[in-house]
Amino acid sequence: MEKVFIIAEAGVNHNGDMTLAKQLIDIAADAKADAVKFQTFIAEKLVSKFAEKAAYQKASTDAAENQLNMIRRLELKFDQFEELRNYADSKHIMFLSTPFDFPSIDFLKSLGMTYGKIPSGELTNMPYLIKMAKSFEQLIVSTGMSEMSEIHAALKVLQDHGAKKENIVVLHCNTEYPTPFEDANLKAMQSIEKEFNIRIGYSDHTPGIEAPVAAVALGATVIEKHYTIDKTMEGPDHAASLDPQELKAMVSAIRNTEKALGSGEKTPSKSETKNKTIARKSIVAARDIKAGEVLTEDNITVKRPGNGISPMLWYDVLGKKAGRDFQTDELIEL
Repeated sequence: MEKVFIIAEAGVNHNGDMTLAKQLIDIAADAKADAVKFQTFIAEKLVSKFAEKAAYQKASTDAAENQLNMIRRLELKFDQFEELRNYADSKHIMFLSTPFDFPSIDFLKSLGMTYGKIPSGELTNMPYLIKMAKSFEQLIVSTGMSEMSEIHAALKVLQDHGAKKENIVVLHCNTEYPTPFEDANLKAMQSIEKEFNIRIGYSDHTPGIEAPVAAVALGATVIEKHYTIDKTMEGPDHAASLDPQELKAMVSAIRNTEKALGSGEKTPSKSETKNKTIARKSIVAARDIKAGEVLTEDNITVKRPGNGISPMLWYDVLGKKAGRDFQTDELIEL
């Protein structure tokens, strides 16, 4: 199978601090994620002064603060993102960032990024979708809060403006932080694949690592998961993120799941072949048998090991005459 592309989502968990941002890159690289992803935006172009915070944001930040002021505190400048890209390169991990406005799209494109990430909140933003389709060769599209019809409309816009279907991955997602397990609805990912005949993945906000690992077993080719240095830090996403050890565990579990899924061909593996004769059975003498004696259900039986006549030939053996003497438990030979 295609190797799952694992995105360690640093997002805004740097809290506007470059030292924290670089530590997040270190953590992602150490966990052996394929990419580390941030969020690039100009606060005033993203949020109006009248926008309220989501309930989960109020719970982990100053509830009296509006969303714009919160976003301002989390904003990094373009030159800082260039520094982070260079730092990620030095750590041999791919740098990604989600742009939330046109200047941010242009900036990330200028860095040579070929992957563009469309967040769930922009799925219904036609001008944004057109700009993304024209700016990046590969597109990863999150679909939190969306109906199938909205995904269809977004994909049409992207493809009508130059995006190739084979270069798009659609991520099933639930935009609640954290997402209750009963709302994860992983099977919707397969519904998306069936509906659009497109590569699928999963952007996860559930607690722990079970859901993304299960998504891989269901066919996800891309996994995106938030992580943080410390879940108790102030900020909108820390509480719903993995800690460094959990991120490592998720990457390891996904890689093991990839191995476990295998080719789909049912055939004995090399590792188990040596156990075939030990675990299977053969037709053996149930008691001492004299040469010429007719083999019946009274004098033969089935026992391990499996290096003799297979019990699948039981009825072919019954009624035959013993060609020689057999001791109890000795493999029957014809």
